[in-house]
Order: sequence, then C-alpha cells, then structure tokens
Amino acid sequence: MRLVSFRVDGRAGYGVLDGTTIADVGSVVGADFPDLQSILGEEDSLARLRAATGAARRLPLEAVELRPPIPNPAKIFCIGHNYEEHRLETGRPKTTYPAVFVRFAASQVAHEQAAWIPSVSREVDYEGELAVVIGRGGRRLRREEALAHVAGYSCYNDISIRDWQRHTSQFTPGKNFVRTGAFGPWIVTADEIPDPQSLELTTRLNGQVMQHAHTAQMIFTVAEIIEYLSAFTVLAAGDVIASGTPGGVGAKRDPQVFMKAGDLVEVEISGVARLRNPLAPEPV
Repeated sequence: MRLVSFRVDGRAGYGVLDGTTIADVGSVVGADFPDLQSILGEEDSLARLRAATGAARRLPLEAVELRPPIPNPAKIFCIGHNYEEHRLETGRPKTTYPAVFVRFAASQVAHEQAAWIPSVSREVDYEGELAVVIGRGGRRLRREEALAHVAGYSCYNDISIRDWQRHTSQFTPGKNFVRTGAFGPWIVTADEIPDPQSLELTTRLNGQVMQHAHTAQMIFTVAEIIEYLSAFTVLAAGDVIASGTPGGVGAKRDPQVFMKAGDLVEVEISGVARLRNPLAPEPV
C-alpha cells in the first residue's frame, strides 16, 4: 500500500493511494486514529487500513494537496556519512557507530512543494536518502527483529545549508532551515519492500543525475541503525529515519554545484517513489 497525508477543503486527512485516487481512510477511522502515525502504531495497522479502504470515499489525487507523509513526527533522525563514497569525499574517518543528528518536523516540505533557498546562504545542497518510518515502536530492539518495527519507506531530501552546517562541529543549524527537509510523496508499506538494502537511489538536479547508488552500499544497514537508535531512546510510531546520502553531493564536486531558485531536484528510489521539489527563494 501507498499511504499519504493530505489537505483538502481546509481539512487535514490521510489515506491509501490507489492509482490516481486516494481512499480517504482517515474519515472512516479518524475518531480512533486522528493521524497516520497513530494507526501505524497498531499491530494490525495494515489490516485496519485495508478494511477502511473499502468503506472510504475516493478523492482525485489532483484535487488534494499532499503533505509530508508524516507531517508531525515526534522524532526525525538523520544518519551522516552512511555510504563509503560519501565518507571518502568528505574526508571523514571511519567510525564504529552511526553519526546521528536530528531534524525538526517544522523543517519539512512535501512532494511538489517549493523547497526554500534561504536568504542567508548560497550553499544549498541536495542529499537524496531512503526514509524509514517506524510503525510499532520499542526500546532496545535487536537488529534481527528491527525490520518488523518498520511501517514503510519513502524518499527524503536532506537539503543542507552547507556554510551554516560548518559554523561548528554540530550540524543542527544547517539541517533545519524552514522547508528544507523534503519528504514523500508517500510511504510504501514494508510488506512491499522486504529488504531495504536492495534498492537503487538516484538524485537528479534539473534532469542531470548527481547521485546514484544502491542501498546495499550503506555502511550501517537499516536494521543496525534501528538497533542503535533504540538503545538510547524509545522509538515511536511515525518516527522518521533519513538513512544517509551517497556520494556526489554538490559541495564536494569540482566545481561545486549548489542549488538555486528555479531549479528542480528529484530523489527517486526503486520500488518506492520519485520525490520532486522546485527551488524558490525563502520569502522575506
């Protein structure tokens, strides 16, 4: 199934994408599950969503405004330097543990919405990534059981403001500008992707391939990342993990390539989706 969050007629909702229509399942089960992450935390979430699909009214996809699939996650974890090619191009040393930083939900932007070029920087870079959405949460999850806690997968563009990222050794400012965390267009449920390490990832800027990799090249697998994160915090339904970007980022090219207003950036993951975002100046 492909799960979407949307806004229509001034109302926020969620549903199941079926071709060019959305089954508005939120209007069927919303009394018990007001948003998508609340139902993803149920052990029988897929069965509930399928059952609600049959009773839900259909909305034309073009009639709704898509939102990030999880508009208000409690936690967004980002994994740094998780592909060897990217680690090498940045000159980072090898590490025993994943490099983890966080994004704020307010920094996210949906499919086809404009990501913003902040007025304080001209070093705006793309980072195509596989997003992992937690379903049934938990603490101290072993890697052998970790994928059973995944609700599904999506595309993420961890758009990075490089000069602000370099202000100190902490990445937070450069990773949290408004409308720089592109997420979507939907979540493909985990039953359709039994192995997240078997996917192709491609990032294009104005149609030109800038990044191309296979998720098998991750230094730390999705299961290992979940094990690590759940060792220090409780993972909850709807938490999002941006699992790292491959080599080819604009800042490490010669000459450097940074995004500008009017550009179009796309992140495509085989079996998942293609996430598209135009770039526009941040309103002042």
